Amino acid sequence: MTGRTPTLLRAPPRSPWSGAALFLVVSASAMASAMAVTPLTASAQKVPDARALGVRLTGEPGPNNAITDVAGVEVGHSTIIEGSGALVVGEGPVRTGVTAILPRGREAGDSVFAAWFSLNGNGEMTGTTWIEHSGVLETPILITNTHSVGVVRDAVIAWQKERDPTFLWALPVVAETYDGGLNDINGFHVRPEHAFEALDGARGGPVEQGAVGGGTGMRCHGFKGGIGTASRQVGDYTVGVLVQCNQGARRDLRVAGAPVGELMPEPSACYADRSVPAENRWSGVGWCDEAEAPGGDSASGGDGRLDPLPEGAGSIIIVLATDAPLLPTQIKRLVTRTSLGLARIGGMGYNGSGDIFIGFTTANREAAAERGRRVALAMLPNDEINGFIAASVHATEEAILNAMLAAVTMTGINGYTVPALPHDRLQEIMGRYNGAMEGGRR
Repeated sequence: MTGRTPTLLRAPPRSPWSGAALFLVVSASAMASAMAVTPLTASAQKVPDARALGVRLTGEPGPNNAITDVAGVEVGHSTIIEGSGALVVGEGPVRTGVTAILPRGREAGDSVFAAWFSLNGNGEMTGTTWIEHSGVLETPILITNTHSVGVVRDAVIAWQKERDPTFLWALPVVAETYDGGLNDINGFHVRPEHAFEALDGARGGPVEQGAVGGGTGMRCHGFKGGIGTASRQVGDYTVGVLVQCNQGARRDLRVAGAPVGELMPEPSACYADRSVPAENRWSGVGWCDEAEAPGGDSASGGDGRLDPLPEGAGSIIIVLATDAPLLPTQIKRLVTRTSLGLARIGGMGYNGSGDIFIGFTTANREAAAERGRRVALAMLPNDEINGFIAASVHATEEAILNAMLAAVTMTGINGYTVPALPHDRLQEIMGRYNGAMEGGRR
């Protein structure tokens, strides 16, 4: 890439469980009273507030508690939700999309210093080889489903070419997690226009979270997952994190130290469509309208003939942004520490999980973009980055929690239904746990 001029950013066998305008048609099949199906609408996507539920989180968030608290960063989504009922490959049901993160916004194409890290490599993030060698990110970051990485990557190139007549080439960064439990992933429903929509619709300010964009069809620790974000203030600087979470076993889920997964084995995934034959259902998953033990072992509902879902498999993509003047080696240190935030909420980096992280700084704009002359740059000494390390850990932990808090129950292919994390039950658990902790300190 030596000599390449900066471009303007604008234009239009792994484990299957590793990994803006809305198109909204969602099944409203009946479920048990413990887990009623909620039709997904744009208005259902709320900005989550874990603190209001009694979750004690460390650190001071920015005004939006989002990656966009780093000035200049913009986020956009394209969400595709179509159809219901039995899976017909190529027709649906569809529960997928694209999320775009633009480090300097849609109207600026300057590069940023960057780094990436793979905790467990059962996943994909394109463009990382050059980031590893150059320490520079030159494109937006997009996240989608596993089988749509190629079309989204090519769409980013077309989008950049449309913006800049001098455009020569690019190595776009596109990452993925697998949504084939809820989505007709082999129907290839993500098209170039969906990537364009996410890019052109990117904005600063509050970020829509939960079952939106690339996170539409994702599940996290046995609950509905998707897109989540959070931020932390570190003196005059900000660290922001955005995740697409699709990882984790229910038993491992921890919230602010409380063993929520162990204390909340229900509601569990279930089938909302009794017309789906056993050969199209996962073993051990029961009916939504039938009381049963967690895991669905009733005679009528748990008789699916497909192999059981692998417990704990799944993936997560983490994107970190900051405005602190850090070098790529220092950014790499922050990016690796996001794995500790993942661990705090119960992510283990299991074998079938694709846990791939990327980070960048918007500081040193001239130095990151310059191609033809020497320029000065600023940097924080290593002895001053502990606060940023802590912020990276705590923002990651909250971003994953926010993805689950913002998501609503979703029914996808073959009536398979993934429950939302119940806010009332989480609040009750946190109240008991906080009380016990306070009692122990007396």
